[in-house]
Amino acid sequence: MKARVKLVDGMMFVGESGSGHAVVMDGAPEYGGRNVGIRPMEMLLIGLGGCTAFDVVQILRKGREQVTDCDVEVTAERAETDPKVFTAIHLDYKVKGKGLVLCH
Repeated sequence: MKARVKLVDGMMFVGESGSGHAVVMDGAPEYGGRNVGIRPMEMLLIGLGGCTAFDVVQILRKGREQVTDCDVEVTAERAETDPKVFTAIHLDYKVKGKGLVLCH
C-alpha cells in the first residue's frame, strides 16, 4: 500500500492514495492555511474510524449478521502544547441490522 502527499500552496497539501483517489488537506488560517480542505489531524481520525468500521462490518457479515447500518463517532483530545499529539481517542460504534443492535 502506498500514498503520496504533495505541498500545493501555502499550507495546502493534496494526498493521493495508491488506488488513485485524492483529498485536499489544508491548515487553519492562523497557521498559514486558507481553510480549503480537511485538517491532517482530522483526516487521521476519519481514517481510524473508517478502517475500524470496515473491519467491524466485514467481521459481522462473515458471521452471517445482516448489518444495515454502522455509525462510528470518533472523539479525541490533543496535547495543549506542540507537538499537539493525540492524548486520547475514543470510538463509539452504533451497528444495526436485522435482529441486531450493537452500541459501544
